[in-house]
Amino acid sequence: MVQYHDALETRDPEQREAEQVAALPELIANAKANAPYFAKSLADVDPDAVIDRAALAKLPVLRKSALIDLQAEAAPFGGLATTLGDLGRILQSPGPIYDPEGKRVDYWRLSRALFAAGFRRGEVVHNTFAYHFTPGGWIFDDGARALGCPVFPAGTGQTEQQLQAIAGLRPVGYVGTPSFLDIILRKAEETGADVSSLTKGLVSGEAYLPAHRQSFKDRGLSVYQCYASADLGLIAYESPDETGAVQGMVVDEGVIVEIVRPGTGDPVEPGEVGEVVVTTFTPEYPLIRFATGDMSAVLPGISPCGRTNMRIKGWMGRADQTTKVKGMFVHPEQIAEVVKRHGEVLKARLVVTREGINDQMTLRCEAAGAEGPGEAIAETLRALTKLKGAVVFVAPGSLPNDGKVIEDARDHG
Repeated sequence: MVQYHDALETRDPEQREAEQVAALPELIANAKANAPYFAKSLADVDPDAVIDRAALAKLPVLRKSALIDLQAEAAPFGGLATTLGDLGRILQSPGPIYDPEGKRVDYWRLSRALFAAGFRRGEVVHNTFAYHFTPGGWIFDDGARALGCPVFPAGTGQTEQQLQAIAGLRPVGYVGTPSFLDIILRKAEETGADVSSLTKGLVSGEAYLPAHRQSFKDRGLSVYQCYASADLGLIAYESPDETGAVQGMVVDEGVIVEIVRPGTGDPVEPGEVGEVVVTTFTPEYPLIRFATGDMSAVLPGISPCGRTNMRIKGWMGRADQTTKVKGMFVHPEQIAEVVKRHGEVLKARLVVTREGINDQMTLRCEAAGAEGPGEAIAETLRALTKLKGAVVFVAPGSLPNDGKVIEDARDHG
């Protein structure tokens, strides 16, 4: 029998809608009173008048891509946080973008996705998301501990040590990117390391391809995915039915999701592909109509698992030039910074491709009178994006785009 994390997941959809929109006036009033950005952007908005989705859709959109500039103007959070006294950590995503973490248990709300993926109290979780600088490790650590799961903070890399820890601690669950789980399992097969304790997983941060899912299933692991961000926490998650099958992703109970026409705040018709815009009920960081830059669409009906919230199809592309490489965002501004640091580079385009299960990025540069600058440029790119494996191609030919272009050529299935 399918179990649920709490009663919120099976509310009548009309009850959920009524309760969420009833909470909007307080959310907006708090944001206006305590977050300088919203005091300005919502200056003419009467919180008590925002009582349905139609009224919400009239509010201005805040774009994720604007955070870098906003935070540069008003450190550390661009005037979006209500108080620093309620925060426990300040983390950094590539950009750089600074992300607050509140002191509350399950601040990021990841326990709901972990529960849907089969994680239960007392099960040891092997967490391979990074704890250094970036929020990923802390987001999943917070959710697992809120669920009552002890966490081993493995972090990234060091595959042999990862295998040693798994063999010694016998964790039941894995959290991290699907590509790193694949690396761990393949290395275990090569070396004979015992990773048989792993039976379930929750992955995020990059595309979860059908080949990955089948490969894990063939090895005896039930691995599901969630959609989360360092700004918003959990947005949506896979929720299997009694057979283990999934159909789309169920929206989290702590957010309102809209699908809008890219570049606008106008909701699209049901089922139409558009940009994901999220309003989160987080008093410390009350993001209102936050445009993620991700594309998706709403699925009709209720999930076969019995959870009644809206479902979306999952990630369907980007509405802007930001993309992910190995689970880390790369922004156009970072490419512009590379160009600025190397005077011989006239134009540059970052092309992201997939080789098997691995993301690869190639920076294609147009240079003037320079010979052999490739490795120096690659080192700058690695430093600015915090990613290894950058390849730089320098040519005297003409590139048709300016230095802020990121071209994502990956096939996400």
